[in-house]
Amino acid sequence: MLKDRQLMNPDVSSLEKRVSRLKRLAAKFKRAESAQNALLEISNIANAVSSMEDFYQGIHHHLKKLIPADNFYIALKNQDQWELPFFLDEKDVHPTELYPDKNLSDMLKRGLTGYVLRTQRPLLCDEATADRLEAEGEIDNLGSPCHQWLGVPIMHNGIAIGALVVQSYKAEVSYGDTEVELMVFICHHIAGVLERLRHHEQLETAIQQRTQELSQAYDKLKQEVYERRRAERLQRSLFEIADLATSNLDMHDFYVELHHIISHLLPANNCYIALLDESATTLSFPFYVSQLSSVAPIPRPMKDGLVEYLLRHRKPTLLSQKDIRHLIKLGEIYSKAPDLNHTQTMQQWIGIPLLIQGEAVGALAVYSFSMDQKYQFKDLELLTFVSQHIAAAIERKLATETLKRSNEELEEMVQARTTELAQANVELQKEISQRRHIEQKLIHDAKHDSLTGLPNRQMFMERLNDTFAQNRSYKFALLFIDLDRFKMINDTLGHMEGDHFLIETAKRLNTCIRDHDLLARLGGDEFVILLDNLYNTNDAKEVAERILCELSRPFELAGQHFNSGASIGISLCDNPQQTSSESLLRDADTAMYMAKTRGKGCYVVFDEKSHQQLMHDLTLENDLRQAFESQQLRLIYIPVRDANSGKTIAIDVKPYWQHPQHGLLNYHQLVQLAEQANLPLEFDRYVIELLNDELDSLPIAEEVKVHLTLSSHHLAYKHALRNLVLCLDNCRFSLDKLCLFFNEIALARDHDNHVYGFEALKDLGVNIGIADYGSGYSSMLTLSFLPISCLKLESELTSGIQSKRHRQLLTAIRRSAESLQLQLIADGVNSEEQQQCLQELGITTMQSSVENLTEDSHAKAALA
Repeated sequence: MLKDRQLMNPDVSSLEKRVSRLKRLAAKFKRAESAQNALLEISNIANAVSSMEDFYQGIHHHLKKLIPADNFYIALKNQDQWELPFFLDEKDVHPTELYPDKNLSDMLKRGLTGYVLRTQRPLLCDEATADRLEAEGEIDNLGSPCHQWLGVPIMHNGIAIGALVVQSYKAEVSYGDTEVELMVFICHHIAGVLERLRHHEQLETAIQQRTQELSQAYDKLKQEVYERRRAERLQRSLFEIADLATSNLDMHDFYVELHHIISHLLPANNCYIALLDESATTLSFPFYVSQLSSVAPIPRPMKDGLVEYLLRHRKPTLLSQKDIRHLIKLGEIYSKAPDLNHTQTMQQWIGIPLLIQGEAVGALAVYSFSMDQKYQFKDLELLTFVSQHIAAAIERKLATETLKRSNEELEEMVQARTTELAQANVELQKEISQRRHIEQKLIHDAKHDSLTGLPNRQMFMERLNDTFAQNRSYKFALLFIDLDRFKMINDTLGHMEGDHFLIETAKRLNTCIRDHDLLARLGGDEFVILLDNLYNTNDAKEVAERILCELSRPFELAGQHFNSGASIGISLCDNPQQTSSESLLRDADTAMYMAKTRGKGCYVVFDEKSHQQLMHDLTLENDLRQAFESQQLRLIYIPVRDANSGKTIAIDVKPYWQHPQHGLLNYHQLVQLAEQANLPLEFDRYVIELLNDELDSLPIAEEVKVHLTLSSHHLAYKHALRNLVLCLDNCRFSLDKLCLFFNEIALARDHDNHVYGFEALKDLGVNIGIADYGSGYSSMLTLSFLPISCLKLESELTSGIQSKRHRQLLTAIRRSAESLQLQLIADGVNSEEQQQCLQELGITTMQSSVENLTEDSHAKAALA
């Protein structure tokens, strides 16, 4: 016995040494992780801060998390001078205050900081070391004595551009090699960030200075441009007024355009034109616009308003509110007709008399209600100059209107004399047109779809037969289009919205083809396109891709967006002599069905090989339905083991099928076949019922869990979820030992339904897991809100474990799973090498791949 203990002692000592080494490695890893996190935070600060001061404070804040840094400063080189942009010390104030009569740069060069910058090496020294360096003439010892002083140079392109310094005044706060290493590491990574931020700050200063210079030059140029544009505006306005005089506009539009021209010269939100009649006793207002009223004044006799005041004096006038009140007080205006006074809210009024052949025949007035809009005498001069051209334009326009009215009266007389003959001719033409329209409509309705207006089956087959009869040498193709989810639209939104959907689909299809191609609706949700004059097969494929892209855009039905899609079959005709229109249409229909079996939203070009494959798939689908009825499927139970203990902790249930003609079909082949046959729900219920019959007879321990992967179609609709719950409720075995797995990609695509379904299944007592984890890129934050207990990794992660990135990813997933207390299972572990690598990464629960199992191993149930 004593001898055995002595033999064991070396093993115990070896284990203790390994434990000690692992602890040192863990501590070193923790320091490296802390340094890395600090560098990441410093990098984030460099991207977020608005000033260098904020960046220095950020460096200090994160450095304090790593080492004692209550006494800290940063020294940086600015051209030939050294500066202290950040300084924090519990004993000394900033050196410029401590030594106001000394140059800061010279002090830094002669101190410990300068020594570090000259040697370009880190320096950790105590008070004795500092005294020795001072005695040797290397430094000038400045500031309060400290217990320890640590300075590290910041190197950039092999040159010291600054230094980070921390110091301690207390004996209990000391620095060592670890702190030196951390400081060197941080300085190495922040050198480039410091240079970039300083360069950015200098660049912003230069930009601001240049911007100010450009702004002053711009103001001068803008004034010159303003004067030139004002002159150009005036000249352009005069030309426009001259053009208006000869335009075909009616008088109302003429005055509106005239107002637009005036508005380009000065503010004219409130403007009117007043004209005297031929007797010079009545004023009319052919144009009037105001911010306070949209109703123009009615014609009125001459009284003593502002217009009359202007016509009496016959000179341009600019009046303020004070001037108007003064004229009223003097009795110049509104003494005889105070009811005309609506000037109380006016701030300014400009009136220009309109002179025609030396006589004042009217007035042009603009006015403002706001103090912000002020007219000046230059505006009065401008409007006076323009008014001469306005008066001439009004005179020519009035003359033109008079002549126009005379011509119109003459035209009316001629028109009256020919009305009866024209009426008779119209009636005759109308009757002929109606008869032709009815005939054309009957022909059109016989050959067109009443809903979409597209050619119907009859017209399409006629055109297709004509194409074959022409015996042309070039290719043509047929596209058979079947819309996805049309029945769902009719069932959920109603037939009216279904009709809208078909009409919109027809419009989109029309945009995808050429003018000489033919688009027709065969009925229901089936459309067909004849592509004529093709060079090769790629032309038809390009059209199909355009159609799929166009139909993938959402449809707006019943006030909401609805996504559809289509399945397209393409049949090509190279030689019209060797085929027929019926066979070409049949082949396109067959190719369309093949596209639907491949998951919809795609196209398939018909060929004999694909046709044979389709027949093969249809046969397998029918055989699968019969296999359900005759219970031909069997179950394989794959052990899920703890690699450390070798103990089986769970069994993964996978169905397989020994087909009489096609041999062994494994689990993945069966899942794909069930999806193609639209039987995923029936497939899963069959597996659950078979498991219910076999589980009690399996040679497994009571604590072993049962893993079962189900289709996410169970969670997509409430009735499917109810059927699943009912099926599980009828199971004889305890549901708390059952763990149901659902695919991660399906979870990412339909998160809400999965959350609802998981809660309903959790109420039954079953456990929930996510299968193929790592294929859908679900965030751990999302998983933390789900009632799940297990993650099963995508098997490709295991097969690629030799990749460094795969191992890093697996490590990250393992840590995240541990933090959320989720069991992590590696799938597809088929070799000792894979198992050992996973164990080294801390993943100990694993199972082999179902594809690795032979037909014989299926028969032996893989549990022995």
